[in-house]
Amino acid sequence: MSSAQSYEFLRKWLRDHPQYVENNLYIGGDSYSGIPVPMIVQEVINGNEVGKEPLLNLKGYILGNPVTDSNYDGNAKITFAHRLTLISDELYESAKTSCNGDYVTVNSSNEQCELDIQAVDELISDINLVHVLEPFCGSLAHLRPHEVKWRQRFLKEHSQSSLLSKLNDSGYYCRDYGYELSAVWANNKGVREALNVTEGTKGTWERCNASLAYTKDVTSSIAFHKNLTAAALRALIYSGDHDLSVPHIGTQQWIGTLNLTIDSAWRAWFVDGQVAGYVKKLTGSNYALTYATVKGAGHVAPEYKPKECYNMVDRWLAYYPL
Repeated sequence: MSSAQSYEFLRKWLRDHPQYVENNLYIGGDSYSGIPVPMIVQEVINGNEVGKEPLLNLKGYILGNPVTDSNYDGNAKITFAHRLTLISDELYESAKTSCNGDYVTVNSSNEQCELDIQAVDELISDINLVHVLEPFCGSLAHLRPHEVKWRQRFLKEHSQSSLLSKLNDSGYYCRDYGYELSAVWANNKGVREALNVTEGTKGTWERCNASLAYTKDVTSSIAFHKNLTAAALRALIYSGDHDLSVPHIGTQQWIGTLNLTIDSAWRAWFVDGQVAGYVKKLTGSNYALTYATVKGAGHVAPEYKPKECYNMVDRWLAYYPL
């Protein structure tokens, strides 16, 4: 339903702004957008095929640190934790054997598998999953925007001065404090006046609105990606290489199921003469997928490496090699 509504919004917006109809259209997003974006792209293709006006000049899509498939994303976490030496070789081998490589759909009768997963969870419980090198700031650091109920309660229970005190007294930078403070900023009367928000037209601003009617009934978007490989499209998919919440390992694994051909082998890409990550290009008949890692970035990559990500997207949109 959300994909159909997004497509309808695009059509309505272009009807109201016809001067943009012929512009190239790329649809993109980060994180959970990995689920709806491929569906929206498919909606656009379907609409164009049956002649829905205005026809959208769709050229491709972009996804960063994309949540894609609960099994690929989830199973990759333990593999990546081992590669990062967050868990021991012995525990990893035990988990791999007892769970048979499936750490997501565990049979409750498999006691050893459950014990191994519990041991892994304990070992990484104080790690910042969205960027393993950044400080773990307790509940604020590992909760993400989709966990809005907790965030709403947190904001009600903590005053602005309390949040600022946490920010100043922690002794280290906690990125997620900014997420919480954004609500304090956006609900400030002076800010609203500066933004010309008409008084009474908008209630309390929330970074993620939990009241929206949205059901997460799609656990995998891989089938949509497979359908899209039959279209004349370009895709850019990238991952922060220090993201343990949606590990690049899982992303590369599901990309491998699309049955594409390697067009350009794995190599480094550079910004200002320094390695910014690694990239490879895969192709189908009329489809081209560029996959890139962003070195030192977490979830999501542009938040940690804006300059590198800008260069990456800018080059890709211009049809230049990364």
